[in-house]
Amino acid sequence: MGDTFEHRPGRTITDADNIWMTLLTMNVQPVHFDAAYAAQTEWKKMLVDSTLTLALLTGMSVRTVSAKVVANLGWDKVRATHPVFAGDTLYAESTVLSKRESRSRPTQGIVTVSTRGLNQNGVEVMSFERTMLIHKRGHSPEDAANY
Repeated sequence: MGDTFEHRPGRTITDADNIWMTLLTMNVQPVHFDAAYAAQTEWKKMLVDSTLTLALLTGMSVRTVSAKVVANLGWDKVRATHPVFAGDTLYAESTVLSKRESRSRPTQGIVTVSTRGLNQNGVEVMSFERTMLIHKRGHSPEDAANY
């Protein structure tokens, strides 16, 4: 516990990423896809949909903290702490908060991490906790599939 992992590479968000996510999720808030509307807001440009930020930061952490996941059990304490715009490059880091063996699944354990997303200037844009059910060593499908 307490180990911190930097998730690299970073990812630069484009207008296309943001507009596609907005369309895919049926988010009708025009600040995410209508530049003329967004120009009239306090931001003066389109905001990146925060669910894209959450998905991206979660995805960035997979290789390091959840490659052997059985299931995501939940996201808690999600905070959008700074606006994200197209052109921003995001980086993520996760710190292990807790881990324990599963009481009902002896070949699996439960791990909770705190993840922070930072932009290219080192400003935190989002933070959250994620709890996962994880295969123990020697018990994942990766072993049987020769990954």
